[in-house]
Amino acid sequence: MLKEQLSRNICIYRKENGLTQEELAQILGVSFQAVSKWENAQTMPDISLLPELSRTLQVSIDKLLGYISQDKPITIYEEEYKTEEYYWGLEPNKACYQVLQLMPPGRRLKLLDIGCGEGKDAVFFARNGYDVTAFDVSDAGIEKTKRLADQMGVHVNVFKADILDYRLDAYYDIVFSSGVLHYIKPDFRNEIFENYKQYTNVNGMHFLNVFVNKPFIAPPPEKEPNAYKWYSGELLSHYHDWFIQDSSEVVFDCNSSGIPHQHAMANIFVQKYPSLF
Repeated sequence: MLKEQLSRNICIYRKENGLTQEELAQILGVSFQAVSKWENAQTMPDISLLPELSRTLQVSIDKLLGYISQDKPITIYEEEYKTEEYYWGLEPNKACYQVLQLMPPGRRLKLLDIGCGEGKDAVFFARNGYDVTAFDVSDAGIEKTKRLADQMGVHVNVFKADILDYRLDAYYDIVFSSGVLHYIKPDFRNEIFENYKQYTNVNGMHFLNVFVNKPFIAPPPEKEPNAYKWYSGELLSHYHDWFIQDSSEVVFDCNSSGIPHQHAMANIFVQKYPSLF
């Protein structure tokens, strides 16, 4: 697992820094074939190369190896989640009921909640009989998810991960995410969604939404340094080869920061059918 994580991260951060395999190899004093083997998980770089690799790719060794750096919060909600109250409340997202309607847990269904926050949706799914795995980048959010699951008498396999770094290596029937996908940088979206699609079982579904940029809606009052714009139709374009159960776009009022504002959001429910080719 470590080899695969390291190989994936070397490739991700090399591309993010605009380096070719040949350029990275030249900086490190190795052959480009060596870099290629690292990125294909055939071999691992010598431990003595990790400090220079870290400096060149502008990422800590911990994060290069798949461990999330603790030096600074990635989400602005880390502090908000440290309160006793649940910042987003305990009412499940409306899309949760769409999951129940379209893929009821009449059999054991594995569900992944990407960016679970404080866990209200993940725990809702577990209470309704799904086998739930969830991750978030916030330590406080993970602890509140565990606490809520314990209070409700259910189990949620919850862990810490950064949406930019984490890739699926197990199959799911349902992939769910609400209000999180704007943390994915545009250059990574195609690769990340191909991974999500690959590790979805046939007849499985994705229930996703994303904030979309509109010129007639002011930017939200929350200043999120790690948020990236999406545009109408962009999320749906990643699923041209899946069956589109539903696709919609809504504008809604929000008061999450204590300042009234609006968001535009694209919602999709899409299903993976077996390929005939």
